Amino acid sequence: MIGQFDTVSGAHFAFTDRWGGVSAVPYEELNLGGAVGDDADAVRTNRELAAKSMGLDPALVVWMNQVHGADVAVVDEPWGSADIPAVDAVVTARRGLALAVLTADCTPVLLADPVAGIAGAAHAGRPGMVAGVVPAAVRAMVELGADPARIVARTGPAVCGRCYEVPADMRADVAAVEPAAYAETSWGTPAVDVTAGAHAQLDRLGVRDREQSPVCTRESGDHFSYRRDRTTGRLASYVWLD
Repeated sequence: MIGQFDTVSGAHFAFTDRWGGVSAVPYEELNLGGAVGDDADAVRTNRELAAKSMGLDPALVVWMNQVHGADVAVVDEPWGSADIPAVDAVVTARRGLALAVLTADCTPVLLADPVAGIAGAAHAGRPGMVAGVVPAAVRAMVELGADPARIVARTGPAVCGRCYEVPADMRADVAAVEPAAYAETSWGTPAVDVTAGAHAQLDRLGVRDREQSPVCTRESGDHFSYRRDRTTGRLASYVWLD
């Protein structure tokens, strides 16, 4: 099943859960990740099903080879399967081209300036958020003509700060870079809130129109979670402009 959110200005945001696809256990059902051990034909079918359910051409969806970094690629067309670069954010000035982020606890950050016709998508895990992938994506959009004051930002299902337990020294290192990410689990141990950190970074950049998914992937049985299950599928989040 896919939740899609559209703005009157022509920006579209969509987030998948784990249902409605063809993958078998432990990737059931709508696994969209091609590098987690699932059958390649099943992943291909799932990607086609997801795209068509949103009215998208599957051939016009841009995927990334995500590596938990802060590099950004500017795209104007999908690349061949052998040419997918190792980046954690993509931006485009081509309307109708959908940008996709794969996650299973990390925070998908979707961005759109409908006036300028610029869209962006970032994969913000803990390392990427600390490295600055979200600011890097916004800067790349601005270079193409976007205005942070016009950017609409949506973050999708991700592990919440109450569930993302980390060692105390790791929390301290993350908070030294992004204080808003400092968190504590519901059972009282050190934690990191990646989504809060991403939103704080967006706020400092002047992005005011922001919304956050209420879904914690670790808590939701309807979503894939690496921290909960280890061997599991991947959700996808999509952004595109009319």
